[in-house]
Amino acid sequence: MTSTKAHLTLIATPIVEELPLEPGALEILKGAAADPSTLILMEEHKTGRTRWLRWGLPREAIERFRLFNEHTEEKETSGIIAELKAGARAVLLSDGGIPAFCDPGKRLVSACHDAGLRVSASPFPNSIALAIALSGFDHEEFHFSGFLPADSQERKTSLATLARTQPSTLILMDTPYRLQSLLKDLADSPLKGRRLFLGVNLNAPSEVLYRGKIAEVLRAIGTLNKVEFIVVLEKQNQRNGF
Repeated sequence: MTSTKAHLTLIATPIVEELPLEPGALEILKGAAADPSTLILMEEHKTGRTRWLRWGLPREAIERFRLFNEHTEEKETSGIIAELKAGARAVLLSDGGIPAFCDPGKRLVSACHDAGLRVSASPFPNSIALAIALSGFDHEEFHFSGFLPADSQERKTSLATLARTQPSTLILMDTPYRLQSLLKDLADSPLKGRRLFLGVNLNAPSEVLYRGKIAEVLRAIGTLNKVEFIVVLEKQNQRNGF
């Protein structure tokens, strides 16, 4: 579970430049513009400036834009994490869509999780893309498995098949009351070595994000159940051993 002290917010923007910004995202950016201590991370300065002004945001805040894209992400991430640890907030905008999903930001999101720093996103209507972006996991390829069988034994069989056939990042969903049973079956499956991201009540005031080994997440959530959730499992790699 992440800390609530510092905060990185992924700002979802229209994929068509001329379309208006979602109202919730606009309010977040107004707050960022009004607070000189908030970092404004922008994929491209020219595109970002044009959109910023079209959305009616203050021109003077443009001077605070910090370039954050595929060329600068590796160099900038450690410094941004240090500022967040010191109590700063940051907003991250890509040229269109949601950052950290096939766009710059994955490394920064992952570093925030590792440092225990809070990550969130402006309202976004696709829970799959949102969960992947918030997870910070690699997703050059990902497999959406949807809802697994309700029967525990059948579900375990499906999980074993996924472990054998799907080395890529995995996305699972289920009904709110099966959170505990799904995680327990995952912890008892060949997938147990992979790290897991659990997004609970995404975009809601009660949103909580967890990331870690499956057993760690199970301990962290306690008896939590009957909540909207989505699970992202890290891709197979040398670290998780299979």
